[in-house]
Amino acid sequence: MSTLSIGIVGLPNVGKSTLFNALTKKGAKASNFPFCTIDPNVGIVDVDDERLEILSKISGSKKIIPATLTFVDIAGLVKGAASGEGLGNKFLANIREGDAILHVVRCFDDDNVIHVEGKVDPISDIEVINLELILADLQMTENSLQKLEKQAKGNKSLLPTVELLQKIKNHLNENQPVRSLEFNKEEKELLNKYNFLTAKKVIYATNVSEDCLGSETNKYVQVVKDHAAKENADVITFSAKLEEELISLSKEEAKEYLQELGLEEPGLNRMIRKCFATLDLITYLTTGEMETRAWTIKQGTKAPEAAGKIHGDIQKGFIRAEVVSFDDMVEYQGRTGAKEAGKANAEGKEYVVKDGDVVLFFHN
Repeated sequence: MSTLSIGIVGLPNVGKSTLFNALTKKGAKASNFPFCTIDPNVGIVDVDDERLEILSKISGSKKIIPATLTFVDIAGLVKGAASGEGLGNKFLANIREGDAILHVVRCFDDDNVIHVEGKVDPISDIEVINLELILADLQMTENSLQKLEKQAKGNKSLLPTVELLQKIKNHLNENQPVRSLEFNKEEKELLNKYNFLTAKKVIYATNVSEDCLGSETNKYVQVVKDHAAKENADVITFSAKLEEELISLSKEEAKEYLQELGLEEPGLNRMIRKCFATLDLITYLTTGEMETRAWTIKQGTKAPEAAGKIHGDIQKGFIRAEVVSFDDMVEYQGRTGAKEAGKANAEGKEYVVKDGDVVLFFHN
């Protein structure tokens, strides 16, 4: 599996590009007017994981390779995007390619930053974007139904798909996203053929001013949380302005600055972890003299498939996995010590790899 991608969406001027700059430290353009971002900016972001540093010291590794996530800064959507307004169709195609959506919502007042609708109203902002995504899905559903209904007259095996699309169409017509619908196992399998925008998992990133961080009093954030609860979405609060300031500081300076604000870590670290959790991702670790590395897999992945992330040949010739937990690696100062203490387990093809497993694969 190549690195998974998260599409960052939001109305113009909500802090999207500022967030992207901070995430990727690569300086996407951020300006105070709509359509500043036309082609999506793409950035691959390392996932902070202090376990790698610790294992690397134990193994004397020459290098460390963290897990990564790809973030795509998609241009500010506007009303009418689904019918091609602004650069609508292009933006929607960019979102369709992502695995999840990070929806940045403005939750701060600032007269110096214009709001595209003239006032700060997070729910209205969310609805503008959600409506565009719903309309795009509705268009796709209707086009598919038109073809399938004709074909189903001669091919009855298509009827379950027709029924499913009809159910989705009715739900979308009530302005509800596909992700808030319940599906049975058969429907889920049929759904795999269709890449619905509103079926993607969403994290609402509420962008607040620095002085609101850590307090529960922001009225805008609360309404976003209430809204997200209704559609099974997550919420994370951050300050784009603060994150932008932090990346210009050294590690030590950033740490001091965060302590002054009463914060333990940058919001970006929390955000990346939240994206990982939303996509059901975990990491297992490998370590040796050459390198210490994190490998990204879906929760529930069995040992042979996990081995396939390293190389297809290891998956094909899989014999067994020798697994030591990260904590045992630290306590016994490496695999040899863990083995002597009886903490290295030989696992077969049915073993489900856990987050933080330190694995050595044996293969033909």
